[in-house]
Amino acid sequence: MTHQTTSNIESMARRAKEASWRLASLGTAARNRALEAVLDSLTACREAILAANRQDMEEAARLVERGDLSAALMKRLDLSGDKFTAVLDGLRDLIRLPDPVGQVDLATRLDEGLELYRVSCPIGVLGVIFEARPDAAVQISTLAIKSGNAVLLKGGREALRSNAALVEAIRAGLAKSEVPADAVQLLTTREEARAMLALDPWIDLIIPRGSNELVRSIQEHTSIPVLGHADGICHVYVDAAADPEKAARVVVDSKTQYPAVCNAAETLLIHKDRAPRLLPILAEQLQKAGVELRCDARARQLVPGSKPAAEEDWRAEYLDLIISIKVVDSLDEAIEHINRYGSHHTDAIVTEDGRAAEAFFARVDSAGVYQNASTRFADGYRYGFGAEVGVSTSKTHARGPVGLEGLVIYKYRLYGNGHRAGDYGPGKRGYQHQPIPREKWRI
Repeated sequence: MTHQTTSNIESMARRAKEASWRLASLGTAARNRALEAVLDSLTACREAILAANRQDMEEAARLVERGDLSAALMKRLDLSGDKFTAVLDGLRDLIRLPDPVGQVDLATRLDEGLELYRVSCPIGVLGVIFEARPDAAVQISTLAIKSGNAVLLKGGREALRSNAALVEAIRAGLAKSEVPADAVQLLTTREEARAMLALDPWIDLIIPRGSNELVRSIQEHTSIPVLGHADGICHVYVDAAADPEKAARVVVDSKTQYPAVCNAAETLLIHKDRAPRLLPILAEQLQKAGVELRCDARARQLVPGSKPAAEEDWRAEYLDLIISIKVVDSLDEAIEHINRYGSHHTDAIVTEDGRAAEAFFARVDSAGVYQNASTRFADGYRYGFGAEVGVSTSKTHARGPVGLEGLVIYKYRLYGNGHRAGDYGPGKRGYQHQPIPREKWRI
């Protein structure tokens, strides 16, 4: 890594930190006006952005032919059709969402004239590294602005032209607002991304979106806090009390609606009492959708011609039209399998037994646990979060799809009137520790 690269990235990070201080002082209206300016700029630059994206797609097609890029990643790269319109619609939805900054979740009177408030505030500067999806550049940037954060973006090389065009349009919009354009900056090389990981004084949180290899590498090479997930190994368990029609709908949608993403199901578990009649039906529907089946020994007896599943299949994130299938003896075995092999992302149970569902919810250690619903619902936009910067499987301040609420932290504000800590203690004044009614809040 050259000294020039380190110096350039440190300069970018310093400017981002200064922009974050400015953002933290702006109110809701100013940040929303900035997002409206970004929306106008993206709309005006649509053709230029799509032209850049077509160049990326042409290069990606050559990489796929050579075997240097998966077809799944190429699909995520495409901004054509309704994809760009969806990006703009998502930004309009984000503007309408409530401001996550300045929310009070604790108000306590310590003593007369001494009041304590816990208030949400921006994190500061985010370093976000993501692969393949240029629409993520817009989602991440605008979520950061809405929540009062600055962001340094590093996208995948596959989307280099698309990301450059998008960030140029975003910065042009910000330049017409009160938000500094340096609140959103783009890194373009791996060397720059590595340099960013060492900038502890200027960057407050790293958020990786991408492969297991990417996330683990980042976690190993930075002392900055990291928020993200390494894999999306999601399961659907079809219980003994499953409704067959619901099972078919949930299983097929979880696998096939968009197989190239982290919330697509990779493993189907089915109870032994349901398997003889239901598994052949599910297998047929999956195969009609082009899904390759990799089955354990019991499942293969019910699905002739399927491939045998190996141990590594239970840990595989295929991101493709492939699913592993296992017949289990009980709910307990299904839960044990999920907790052992899953990635703590999103897992679903199909059942009409409320007690089984509650046991599944309580014992499956994942960010999302669903009953009779597709794993594909694990998404910030679908949750009403205004898209997402990523999905967290860690147990920090944010878990699951990370939207606006996951991009704020809090600080304690204490309002006094010359109060001294030395006046309190045994034989002195005591604390009241009384909740302050909302109508009497200072904020």
